[in-house]
Amino acid sequence: MASGGFQVEEYARLQFPEGKLIDSPYKNDNYQFFHDETKDLLKNENVTIFEAGFLYKSLFIRTDILVKKGNEIKLIEVKAKSYDPREEHTFTTKKGKIVSSWKPYLFDLAFQTYVTKKSYPNCNVTSYLYLVDKTKSATINGLNQMFRVKKKSDKRTGVEVLANTDSDLGENLMGLINHSETVQKIINNEFKYYDNLGFEEAINLLKSVRLENKYPNWPTSFSSCKNCEFKLDSGASEKNISGFEYCFKKQHNWKSTDFKKSNIFNIWDFKNDAVFEQGKYFKEDLSEEDIKLKPKANRISRTERQWLQIEKERDNDLTEYFDKEGFLNESRKWKYPFHFIDFETSTVPLPFHMGRSAYEQIAFQFSHHILHEDGKIEHASEYINTKPGEFPNFIFMQHLHDALVHDHGTVFRYATHENTILNTIRMQLLASNYGLKEELIQFIESISHPTGNTANKWDTPQRDMVDLCQTIKYFYYHPKTYGSNSIKKVLPAILSSSKFIQKKYSQPIGNIRVSSKNFDANHIWLVVENGNVISPYSMLPSVHDDMSKEEFETSLSQIENIGDGGAALTAYGKIQYTDMSKDERRKIGAALKRYCELDTLAMVMIYEHLNSLCK
Repeated sequence: MASGGFQVEEYARLQFPEGKLIDSPYKNDNYQFFHDETKDLLKNENVTIFEAGFLYKSLFIRTDILVKKGNEIKLIEVKAKSYDPREEHTFTTKKGKIVSSWKPYLFDLAFQTYVTKKSYPNCNVTSYLYLVDKTKSATINGLNQMFRVKKKSDKRTGVEVLANTDSDLGENLMGLINHSETVQKIINNEFKYYDNLGFEEAINLLKSVRLENKYPNWPTSFSSCKNCEFKLDSGASEKNISGFEYCFKKQHNWKSTDFKKSNIFNIWDFKNDAVFEQGKYFKEDLSEEDIKLKPKANRISRTERQWLQIEKERDNDLTEYFDKEGFLNESRKWKYPFHFIDFETSTVPLPFHMGRSAYEQIAFQFSHHILHEDGKIEHASEYINTKPGEFPNFIFMQHLHDALVHDHGTVFRYATHENTILNTIRMQLLASNYGLKEELIQFIESISHPTGNTANKWDTPQRDMVDLCQTIKYFYYHPKTYGSNSIKKVLPAILSSSKFIQKKYSQPIGNIRVSSKNFDANHIWLVVENGNVISPYSMLPSVHDDMSKEEFETSLSQIENIGDGGAALTAYGKIQYTDMSKDERRKIGAALKRYCELDTLAMVMIYEHLNSLCK
């Protein structure tokens, strides 16, 4: 949850009750304000400042927490990222290199330290990261709920803090790590962000780019440009400039028409930097040798799948590809009745429940469809926990056990998430005194396999869940997914082309032997507008469809739609508010049920389509 960073920042501040906040609307012209306010506060012998600002020769920084005692200054950068103090090589490798995932944070801290030292050369500056400690557990219930993420009047994200002091929070879940030595090595050019660019060189370059409005001509590369954060969405304002487009126009002479061509950046799981360096930017430029095409027996290989995507986009071929023989060989192992399950989970830096740690998985909901051998589809069971303060995982597991234990039918999931969650709950059960612990652990081991980091591994069971996403990857490709294997992309693609699915699901579900716990018998899942199939996920009813705009804006949750896992995660966090009305909690719960039911029905539809292609 992106909002976790705002929560952790406010949580960290409460650990320094003497702190003074410098607050002002952040604008390009108020750097001096922050600098002057900070300068005034630093006249005190001892002071703690939140959002201290330093302006030095056109360089400006704001620090999360600054603690001054005499001539000593501690710079503390707060991050929602977690760490394990038991691990020896969290921040640096065995060879002494900075771990890549920590590089941006440590270089940011180095820049803050550099500007602070330049501003106050007579002070001794030490540098810290303040992180969530994985080894610590919440000692109170409702910790997360004390930090409510809301939109401010200026539309920026803010946090309403319900705790008054750090004593309301139980034991501190954060750890303070001194990185002064690493920071100094960065400043001394012992660690470089880019191979040939020193620390001060980089600062001066970026400063000149900013002040002179100069294009830096920064080298492009496949890996960095593929994930460029300066791309604009198609609906973005014309006033905004796409950094990605600007670079490719300047450095590679791309025309406006080139950006409409199918390029190599969206090829599924493609990692060949050499192709980019050769100037092959478009799918039409690639050959089988560029992909390093290598077939595999009985399934579509990774490179074959990439080549399928390239060929079909290049040829404007919208027909689907299906390895019938491979699918049949695989599906012969499956046993009716087929069970399709989907979990909704939450992971947050500040735990909801006492005894839980940072980013510990919370499983609060599942949906379960059964496809019988005679074609009947049953929304057989579901579970959701909307009760604030209750750790749901073990009760969740009991309900899942009761749903699946009655037969030996094949259980389907989509991707690896469900298997990971079952591994997590197993570990939680092993550490607990839960009454049904042994029975539930045995059940988990009967439908899942251990992950790479699982302790006390067990043999993969005969009834191990089948990953339907992996089945798609191995035997099926639809060009309208544009390389994505997400169920949110696969389902609409299948709906757009499957005659079987179109004929069946254009009828009310009550007419086609599809039961539902959250939609009435007249509900129709397949809707076509202007010749295009509407994604069922976009047709899910809004959470508060009976609310006026004014009522919605004053609601506690301010959740409009739940149509993806991120929205579900956010919704669970908000229904933990103890002062939420029963009606609002009920509406959010109902929306979560509808969304999760669609996820498992989508799996059924995908299977039905693959099966129809075999006839």
